[in-house]
Amino acid sequence: MPERLPVSVLVYTKNEEFDLPGCLESLQFSDDVHVFDSCSNDRTVEVAESMGARVTLRPFDTESVHRNWAMENIPFKYPWLYHSDADERVTPSLVAGMAKALADPGDKAAFRIHRRDYLMGQWLRRTAQSPINIRLFLHEKMRYERIINPVPRVDGPVGDCEGHFDHFPFSKGMSFWIERHNRYSTLEARQIVENRRNNVPFSVIKAFTCKDFHERRFHQKELFYRLPARPLVKFMLLYGLKGGFLDGRAGMTYSVLQSIYEYMIVAKVREMELQAKGVKL
Repeated sequence: MPERLPVSVLVYTKNEEFDLPGCLESLQFSDDVHVFDSCSNDRTVEVAESMGARVTLRPFDTESVHRNWAMENIPFKYPWLYHSDADERVTPSLVAGMAKALADPGDKAAFRIHRRDYLMGQWLRRTAQSPINIRLFLHEKMRYERIINPVPRVDGPVGDCEGHFDHFPFSKGMSFWIERHNRYSTLEARQIVENRRNNVPFSVIKAFTCKDFHERRFHQKELFYRLPARPLVKFMLLYGLKGGFLDGRAGMTYSVLQSIYEYMIVAKVREMELQAKGVKL
């Protein structure tokens, strides 16, 4: 039995019967594991309950609303919460890192954790876009913003936790990834159109100098949304500047997929703007 930590765990699920067993197996460091399920129609709930997790059901609306509801309504046993997706695995190095961080958290309200993305059995060491995530936090100090790819807002200082978790975004196959990102691109397009309509402010300076990673990423996204030829820029950034070519075929595949995803967002934003003007498509 691995070391037990005074940490609750929250796993977000929707039809995750395939990935969930491995995820829950890696979460045995906690005796308070919650599966927050968006009304799956497969065996997700059965799997979760058979492995000792507590299940909460709620229809999904938007990511930020869904996550904020969980922070406010699920009865976690501990103040500290670790957030996971079903296609992720906590590693022994991360369990050790969390134990060290929580032994003396000081004034920290959250901790950033490194993520390793895999494709074709290979770690995308250089190609991954944002390999650092806030995943360990005081749940009363956490809120999320944005329709999709929510930005965490922590009420307090954020530290860094040693260790990493593994992420397998292609575990259900390439078709699933493409279908999911078709949905994501629609939500991203909605977010862009909404931001433009509301004149959401952003800072070029903060996009490069802000110390908080997630706030810096927010401003980078807003800047990126205004660039011409974004799909090409995305490919050059991942494959060239970040060194994705050094990740071999997996790096090329991932870079191409991300550029296609970016083009889908661009096309859908244009479609939504024309529809708003009453243009017949």
